[in-house]
Amino acid sequence: MLIFTCPYCGVAAEETELAAGGEAHLTRFGPGSSDDDFESYLFTRENPKGVHFERWRHVYGCGKWFHAARCTVSNEVFGTYSAQTTEPTAEIRETISKKRPGWSWRDMNGEG
Repeated sequence: MLIFTCPYCGVAAEETELAAGGEAHLTRFGPGSSDDDFESYLFTRENPKGVHFERWRHVYGCGKWFHAARCTVSNEVFGTYSAQTTEPTAEIRETISKKRPGWSWRDMNGEG
């Protein structure tokens, strides 16, 4: 079972107390965007074997959304952080790099 620590209320919650919200750090396109951009936002998702960044909501706790970094192979949780951030914290990236040498965070502009 996955256990995440909510970055807002500090509770270590089992996944049964949470609701998964899909991939984190998606670029959302507003009015006037192209059909291709909107289609990409709706349907294109990463599905990595390894480190993945997800959105979770602490449903049976404080009710707030947060981001989590975990491994999709081992279900190891590397950490959680505020949903208002645009990329994982330096601390979480460092934790992942120590446990997964050679791993690097992708550039949020789609480069790298």
